[in-house]
Amino acid sequence: MLTEMNSSKKTIIITGGNSGLGYACAKNIAKAHKNNHVILACRNAAKANEAVNSLIRETKNSNITSLELDLESLESVRGFVTKFLNSDYPPLYALVCNAGLIMVDKTYYTKDGFESTFGINHLGHFLLTNMLLGKMTNSGRIIFVSSGTHDPAQKTIVAPPVYENARLLAYPKEMSQNESMNIVGQRRYSTSKLCNIYCTYELNERITKETNKSLTVNAFNPGQMPGTGFSRTFPPLMKLLLKHILPVLLSFNKNATTAETSGNALASLVLNPELNETTGKYFDGTKEIKSSELSYNKENMKDLWRTSVELTKLNETETILSLD
Repeated sequence: MLTEMNSSKKTIIITGGNSGLGYACAKNIAKAHKNNHVILACRNAAKANEAVNSLIRETKNSNITSLELDLESLESVRGFVTKFLNSDYPPLYALVCNAGLIMVDKTYYTKDGFESTFGINHLGHFLLTNMLLGKMTNSGRIIFVSSGTHDPAQKTIVAPPVYENARLLAYPKEMSQNESMNIVGQRRYSTSKLCNIYCTYELNERITKETNKSLTVNAFNPGQMPGTGFSRTFPPLMKLLLKHILPVLLSFNKNATTAETSGNALASLVLNPELNETTGKYFDGTKEIKSSELSYNKENMKDLWRTSVELTKLNETETILSLD
């Protein structure tokens, strides 16, 4: 069982916590102490309620609730924050930005007109995190779930990232005729996971320089987890490969893991007292490692931050950080 630094009442928000990695993380956190109040921030209220009931049964912790959050709608993000702040939850200790998706069948757009992979995996979390920063307790923790696919040096099954500028990610150019939607969709995903790391490093630097809060901000790679719904928009043949053949191949791969194992590792980043001062780092499971060479590009970090402020229309009343 995970230990933690103290047993005071605290709230932990997990986006996309109703299944897979998020569910396993929520279970471990709820099991660790009955004073841990876990909020599943999910788009589908019915699935979230099912997950809440299941988690309460599994953990014997009744302090598990859900709040509706649709990361592809900036209005929904703002509504979530308002509802959370107007509710009587224990102090906000941790935010786990876990929800994410990959779409390779066609280009989708969010309700605000952004390409959906970038909008959901990055922009929604960017706005959510900024709006909750001022409400977090000192010694609180923020974790962005990234992916090993952000690193071109790692030979993953997903096309490597390409970062030109954030505006192009939000409003992509027309695909050329010789491009495959499958590859483009994969690249959008890996690039959004690179953005999660840029956001981690830039956010950490700004909190350190601009505030007196002692928050930690880290990024997490859960590893390759077959069977977690990752491939739902993949072509039938590739879906079959990922569902039935890849798990067998991955059983021989040291980077392979399960949602249960990775969920435990993610929960430890929230609760482990030894990580109280660890910030601005990248974790592969529970091991702190260097992220990709590309992920330390300062110009890209600044570009992503400035453009994200502009696209989300983040204003100075919504965040404790500077907007430029």
